[in-house]
Amino acid sequence: MNRLGTVREIRDAFRRGERSAVDVCTEALSCIAMRDPELHAFNTITGEQALARAAAIDSDRARWIDRPLAGVPVALKDNLCTRGVRTTASSRILEHFVPPFDATAVARLESAGAVIVGKTNCDEFAMGSSNENSAFGPARNPWAPDRIPGGSSGGSAVAVASGMTPLALGSDTGGSIRQPAALCGIVGLKPTYGRVSRYGLLAFASSLDQIGPLARTVEDVAIALTVIAGADPADATTAAEPVPDFSAGLSSHARGMRVGVPQTLVDQGVDGEVTAAYRAALDVLRDRGATLIDIDLPYAGAAIPVYYLIATAEASSNLARYDGVRYGFRDRGTDGDSTHRRDLDLKTMYARTRARGFGPEVKRRIMLGTYVLSAGYYDAYYLKAQQVRTLIRRDYERAFEQVEVVAMPTSPTPAFKIGERVSDPLQMYLADVFTVSANLAGLPAVSVPCGFTGNGLPIGLQLTGRTFEELTMLRIAHAYEQGK
Repeated sequence: MNRLGTVREIRDAFRRGERSAVDVCTEALSCIAMRDPELHAFNTITGEQALARAAAIDSDRARWIDRPLAGVPVALKDNLCTRGVRTTASSRILEHFVPPFDATAVARLESAGAVIVGKTNCDEFAMGSSNENSAFGPARNPWAPDRIPGGSSGGSAVAVASGMTPLALGSDTGGSIRQPAALCGIVGLKPTYGRVSRYGLLAFASSLDQIGPLARTVEDVAIALTVIAGADPADATTAAEPVPDFSAGLSSHARGMRVGVPQTLVDQGVDGEVTAAYRAALDVLRDRGATLIDIDLPYAGAAIPVYYLIATAEASSNLARYDGVRYGFRDRGTDGDSTHRRDLDLKTMYARTRARGFGPEVKRRIMLGTYVLSAGYYDAYYLKAQQVRTLIRRDYERAFEQVEVVAMPTSPTPAFKIGERVSDPLQMYLADVFTVSANLAGLPAVSVPCGFTGNGLPIGLQLTGRTFEELTMLRIAHAYEQGK
């Protein structure tokens, strides 16, 4: 499915003068025009703007030639603010919102020479695991268009997996980069919380959200992470940690590396073909020089309820700003007929705006979050969830005394059919069983492709690392990738 080449290949070809930024951008836009009508990876395509940007890079090669993403087409999840380009979060309430500024991660991409070609489809406000919650319709898995691509960063995963772009950014609150990467057969990285600025990311759950890259290779996500990582005065939660050249530190072997295997956790509720691919991946890691060590994560089984208490509580607070007053959709009391406008009192306007602007899953999570924060329930639910969150983090801290990374399947099942779980939210939530712990503990995690089912659906291997030790985690991921 790859038409453009990898990030590294495009950048190096630009540097050698073999490919111009305009040529690459034109190829990307042609591929988008051909494939996106079926796959619906994009909410907005910025073709004219992208070509102008590419032409400017070509006309000033001396300025851009040494930049790490020179001439590379990039897609952005539609919850990252882009100056002058609409940013919808795949929600009717922001359908016509055009931000006056760029998210820090977006600005850093452009400083590195990237060419932004569009904004990608996602679950509304990043709330979902299938991309079916988008107000603009689901994105479709390029390996099987009748199946989900995963979510919430489904459009970004589809754009990369189908060859429309070599690189995309997503956001990950409970697995929203890694799970679609796994189901679409590409690499997806969630950095350590605080490694990448969240300034300009439309907030879902502020203590869990993190921006990260999706690409076809570990090297490509390493290149992108080096670009977008680092402290930001506009985001007080970013850490003043040094940012290494992550791609320069990759290795083709895993000698001396210890990989934790939480066998008890992965023995239950996992599709048989996923289990087989996971075990085969562990064998590859062993062959590359890694030592496999059994570990225990006793509180990991509580991660799903803990996550859906904390995340919905934070969502309830964050989404209160979408009230129809300052920006975004406002119900004006017309019932669709401007000739019969009725003046609404403020409370009614709020209620009607949010009822019409938000989709069912967003409303469900707002109500859950408001409930767990309400008087009489805060201690029983939200406070208790935060206490168990601490226990989950301590599980990993103990594990990392013995190992460098923890290996699990990324998703317990391959991609399911569109519509198959829409009426069963609990089954949908369980798709995140292996991914939410990294967000709750603030840890970096990466998903790499590790095989296919018998009917050709991709499977992913997840490696979770120590805080701010993305380099070690990526070394092991790259060694596995080279040994497949």
